[in-house]
Amino acid sequence: MMIGGRSSSSSSTATAAGGTWVSTTSVSASGRRIQREMSELNADPPPHCSAAPKGDNLFHWVATIIGPPGTPYQGGIFFLDITFPSDYPFQPPKVIFKTRIYHCNIDAAGNLSLDILKDSWSPALTISKVLTAIRSIFSNPDPYSPLTSGVARLYLADKAKHDEIASEWTLRFAK
Repeated sequence: MMIGGRSSSSSSTATAAGGTWVSTTSVSASGRRIQREMSELNADPPPHCSAAPKGDNLFHWVATIIGPPGTPYQGGIFFLDITFPSDYPFQPPKVIFKTRIYHCNIDAAGNLSLDILKDSWSPALTISKVLTAIRSIFSNPDPYSPLTSGVARLYLADKAKHDEIASEWTLRFAK
């Protein structure tokens, strides 16, 4: 009997000898996990978020998040670049904002300070949960753990002025 281009007897022989035959077209465990998360994301996306592979690279995605109502980011369309490591989900994805944003937890290069993308990462988390957490910092920034300390200081000292600048940036860069 033929299995994947090899007879079942030679496949079992390779297994018995301590080796395993892997198809060159098979997807890694990380790739299968990413494919499953992509299916779940497409079936039930987080509110005002979307994400998909960039081209045919399963490990490099582009995501969009719509700024939440009632925030200075309201209605803005924010693009993010997501790169999954080869050992995903045991390591978190790398997320970079491609759209400029005035936010204390996002620096000028688009790097993001979010605990679940660092020390609080768990393989139980999914890209849908990551997008939801990122969207939540639009409404609930953490000025006590900033990447941009000047923005954090303004947020704490004069939230109205902070929100005015953030709204201006949203109009300028995210619409």
